[in-house]
Amino acid sequence: MKTTMKLTLGIETSCDETAASVVRWGREVLSNVVSSQVDIHQRFGGVVPEIASRKHIEWILPVIDQALAEAGVDLQDIDIVAATYGPGLVGGLLVGLAAGKSLAFADNKPFVGVNHIEGHIYANVLAHPDIEPPVVCLTVSGGHTDLLYMPQLGTYDILGRTRDDAAGEAFDKIARVLGLPYPGGPQIAKLAEHGDKYAVPMPRGMADAHSFEFSFSGLKTAALNYINGVRQRGQELPLADFAASFQWAIVDILTQKTLAAAVQDRVDQILLAGGVGANNAFRTHLSREAVKHGIAVFYPPLALCTDNAAMIASAGYFRYLAGRRDPWDLNALPGLRLGDD
Repeated sequence: MKTTMKLTLGIETSCDETAASVVRWGREVLSNVVSSQVDIHQRFGGVVPEIASRKHIEWILPVIDQALAEAGVDLQDIDIVAATYGPGLVGGLLVGLAAGKSLAFADNKPFVGVNHIEGHIYANVLAHPDIEPPVVCLTVSGGHTDLLYMPQLGTYDILGRTRDDAAGEAFDKIARVLGLPYPGGPQIAKLAEHGDKYAVPMPRGMADAHSFEFSFSGLKTAALNYINGVRQRGQELPLADFAASFQWAIVDILTQKTLAAAVQDRVDQILLAGGVGANNAFRTHLSREAVKHGIAVFYPPLALCTDNAAMIASAGYFRYLAGRRDPWDLNALPGLRLGDD
């Protein structure tokens, strides 16, 4: 029997997680299944696109079946199908898109393509259903660092974004040089817990107070030069102090610019989104500084910070309410940016 609940099936395959989720009314997660490839890619120090896309092909249908089963629904009960169409690795995006469009077409469901970055923002809607814009949102992950003003859900004013490397990308690249396992961000964070964040001077890119743009390539270069200098002198690298100092350089500039944007736009709420938003040092520092300005900071639980399909289902549902329907020939856009669609 057709359910009266408005259910969205979300599909996420933009990188190395094959994920599917069923969400009710865009806010209530009924299931959220993620099949991660981290163990597979660790031996290579990062994601190998060809391997990732082949695993997506292998796992996509079983993951969707599991998401439906855990939600206690059949495909016929689903009202909307949503899938990530960019940005990300093109092979993975194509797998998720093909699955989503095929299921929607076969059962005559509306299909909605979702911007992966927007999905991360909607993880906060799932975690904090009472959030009401206007807000400032920082989406910060391995591929993206975007600072946004949101006057309402689904509307974004891009205040600034990275000019080069994203914050998470800088974490992962330096971790690789240090020989730490993939993904590198959590490994550096763990080392940093026991280090002195002021021990090693590190630069802050685009530190101009009048700019909301970011840059992490200079920090990455400075970190590499420090590591190489220590090794060339035959000295032992102070891992904990280095990790704490490197992490602090990123946390400090992200906090400064995010708070400046919130004060400028006179909002009393900040949203964190994306994998780097799971960094405990960042969450703690930003929240502590924001309180001084009467600003509250919201972020999702760890399971919704990293790539997942619940956030895609939520974003897809609200896109659907706004009148978004996508054609069957919607293609993957690996370089898609927020605001392009």
